[in-house]
Amino acid sequence: MFADRARIILRSGKGGDGHVSFRRELYVPDGGPDGGDGGKGGDVIFEVDEGLNTLADFRHRRKFSAKDGAPGAKRRCHGANGADLVLKVPEGTVVKEAQSGQVIADMSGPNRRQVILKGGRGGCGNMHYATSTMQAPKYAQPGQEARELEVQLELKVIADVGLVGFPNVGKSTLLARVTNAEPKIANYHFTTLSPNLGVVDLEGGGFVMADIPGLIEGASEGVGLGHEFLRHIERTKLMIHVVDAASVEGRDPVDDIRKINAELAAYSPDLAKRPQVIAANKIDALYQQDEDPLRRLREAFEPEGVRIFPISAVSGQGVRELLYHVQGMLRELPQETTVFAQEYDPEEHLAVPNLPFTVEKSAEEPGTYLVEGPLIEKMLGYTNLESEKGFQFFQNFLRDRGILEQLEALGIQEGDTVRIYGLQFDYYQ
Repeated sequence: MFADRARIILRSGKGGDGHVSFRRELYVPDGGPDGGDGGKGGDVIFEVDEGLNTLADFRHRRKFSAKDGAPGAKRRCHGANGADLVLKVPEGTVVKEAQSGQVIADMSGPNRRQVILKGGRGGCGNMHYATSTMQAPKYAQPGQEARELEVQLELKVIADVGLVGFPNVGKSTLLARVTNAEPKIANYHFTTLSPNLGVVDLEGGGFVMADIPGLIEGASEGVGLGHEFLRHIERTKLMIHVVDAASVEGRDPVDDIRKINAELAAYSPDLAKRPQVIAANKIDALYQQDEDPLRRLREAFEPEGVRIFPISAVSGQGVRELLYHVQGMLRELPQETTVFAQEYDPEEHLAVPNLPFTVEKSAEEPGTYLVEGPLIEKMLGYTNLESEKGFQFFQNFLRDRGILEQLEALGIQEGDTVRIYGLQFDYYQ
């Protein structure tokens, strides 16, 4: 089955932790710090592969992760950077944030490669924290955390011209006649369940044509396979509206066109404004009757500036005139591929969050205040409070995070106790 959508989870690499170590060499009994830096985590990158035309590679796998950076090592050794994860996708793939549906990247036109998630930076080793007064720092910086993002991949085919219309009106037959495409053709509804592309070769320049599966009423609301079909005409420059002029199945061609145009407008107002021509197909099946369907089509749509071309996709009658008219229209339209602008930037929305903490007055012990939370635990994990430099870092941390200010707001007095997990301090200004 044609795969044109996928929902996957991406994870960038975590940065490697900085290392704590000291030189221990012969004749250098008290060497300085030599802990190396951690490596950078791998990025998640999307890249266009000209050989792909579906998203089948993402149908049976849910999560994709770049490699973590390696931790630093002694002797100032830098940890290895994590390997990037490069995901190959067909041209025309739009990457969206799964919850909001906002566009992160459109892999079309000049955009052939884009970093979607950046890996975490590596932490600094303890060799960076030595000073003239603190020559043996026993702490290092942890690596930046990995980032995770759920995305929706949507393949929107890139074609100059889209064939639209109700099922079984002859779109696939027309595409097969005028291009090198080989769509499956049969006399029943929804024969075409995926877009078929073909190249129309004409003197003076050709163009790409897409047979978009037949639409039905309610398609814009997702009825049938509506959304799956409609997304594929969002990039087309103009549309050929194929209609059964002979009413072989008893349908009214004028009413059919009105209904399809209403679905296009309901899905995207911009689509309803795209140039159209009407291919009145199956004229070889017309017979003498009271009302001429071609005349009705011209009276209904030519005043709106839409040309009517009577054709027979089976015999080829009128097809040449239709194609050269479309070629002329394309020359007057902008040549750039429609590229959807970025609406969601992971760098802004996935900044490493501030971990929570709490500051409260103990109900059981008067004069005692409790400071807890993941942020505090993480800080204590890489801070050596037994060293002068480490304790100074700890005090600055309490001040910069507003913890001292919160303690004062709770009414702490000099000599009161501050308890931080297993640690206990007396408060003095």
